[in-house]
Amino acid sequence: MALKGNLRDFTITQLLNLINLARKTGTLTVEGPDEVTWVSFRQGKLIYAQSANEDGSLISVLTRSGKITNKQARLIKKHASDKSDKELGLLLINAGYLTQQDILTALRQYLLDTIYELFTWSDGVFRFDADVLPPDETITIRMDLENIIMEGSRRVQEWEQLQEELPNLNMALNFVARPGANIRDVNLTVEEWRVVSYINPKNTIKQIAKTNKMSQLEIRRIVYGLIQAGLVEIVRPDGMPMPKQARQLPPVDRKQQTSLVNRLIDRIRSL
Repeated sequence: MALKGNLRDFTITQLLNLINLARKTGTLTVEGPDEVTWVSFRQGKLIYAQSANEDGSLISVLTRSGKITNKQARLIKKHASDKSDKELGLLLINAGYLTQQDILTALRQYLLDTIYELFTWSDGVFRFDADVLPPDETITIRMDLENIIMEGSRRVQEWEQLQEELPNLNMALNFVARPGANIRDVNLTVEEWRVVSYINPKNTIKQIAKTNKMSQLEIRRIVYGLIQAGLVEIVRPDGMPMPKQARQLPPVDRKQQTSLVNRLIDRIRSL
């Protein structure tokens, strides 16, 4: 009988601890409001992860990691579309395109990115099916869960802090006007430049994240850093209507406001 539950009652950290300690073999399916992720284990070791919202094929993973270019990916798909991931991996190694370590490194990072994203989920349902594993032609990697659980827990704390700072990803960004300043003089990472290149009041933070294939944690971390550095500010996206409550606020009475300010000044002077 499959283990089922709700993430409000049983967190990802608790699930992974159970799978690790009980040395479980099988596949964990986690379904959130808008996405589904599958994570497979063999005797308590992580071996595979796949998100329904992403192409987890070997070609896509290698392209995303920068191991091959988009042009190379198109050529490989054209001439080897009938190959499984294992067959394709051997083909790339034998052809001298990549080393075995290149492929394993890219796949390991994809697995980690996928499972770390799960730690940020607080709403959804899960199901663990014992002894259900990926097809034999899938490339799997054995990874210990202890370090993954520790890093995932740390990221949960970071996620909660960033969510408080940036609760709404449907807002946009704009550059802060700083006379004489040039953003090109600032030392930014590759990921930060990818975000900066799409900053425009027409683009929401969520759209920028989707375009750059970044998780909500990654985009929040980068945007928060840019805000703290005084490079960007959060703005209402072009075309977004003001909230109803904002339109209902009465107009400011300038005379009354001036009178109030003067009274405050007089009060301060008398202290």
